[in-house]
Amino acid sequence: MPIRRASLAPLAAVSLAALAVLTLGGCDSGSDAEPDRAGGPSVLVPGKPGEDNRTMSAEDAAQQRADDDSPNSADIDYARMMIQHHSQALEMTELAPDRAESSQVKKLAERIEASQGPEIAVMKSWLESHGEGEKGEGHHHGPMPGMATEGQLKNLRAAEGKAFDQLFVTLMITHHEGAITMATDVKSQGNNVRIEEMADDVIAQQTSEITRMHRMA
Repeated sequence: MPIRRASLAPLAAVSLAALAVLTLGGCDSGSDAEPDRAGGPSVLVPGKPGEDNRTMSAEDAAQQRADDDSPNSADIDYARMMIQHHSQALEMTELAPDRAESSQVKKLAERIEASQGPEIAVMKSWLESHGEGEKGEGHHHGPMPGMATEGQLKNLRAAEGKAFDQLFVTLMITHHEGAITMATDVKSQGNNVRIEEMADDVIAQQTSEITRMHRMA
């Protein structure tokens, strides 16, 4: 029996040492724990088509976006609206060959037509691939920044020469600025990577064209 009691002493020491290590480890892990993010900034995340919007932390929203790029309502609306927005730009550029006097305006109209025509096709294909093809062909009744009014389009159709050039550039600058606004909005509200890429292209290309048009004005 004395031999047994003596053998228990080292075991007790080991147990106490292990307990101390565990206790210290618990303290260390607590000091390295993430701070509470409950008081951090929150963002409004548009829901997918048919779903309500949600509010979550900026970090959680970013993580969700990284994990899932399924289109939400902002992505769908952007594609639908930009198809109409581009279509009006093409309606305006079709007038340039017969009515413009400036070769610069004619070349600008050609560049816009060459870029925005294919972009419309891409956005229609994207909508179809996400089950929104038929809806995407309809008219979106919400306001779209930069769109020319019917009265402005009527005046453009009636103008010729320098008057046409001046009105075309003025309307197209406003039109491009509206497209950039829409693209910037969807970059912060959308969730789909392909739409974000298209929005980046719109911002880069139309910003460059605005700079060029200001030199013409």
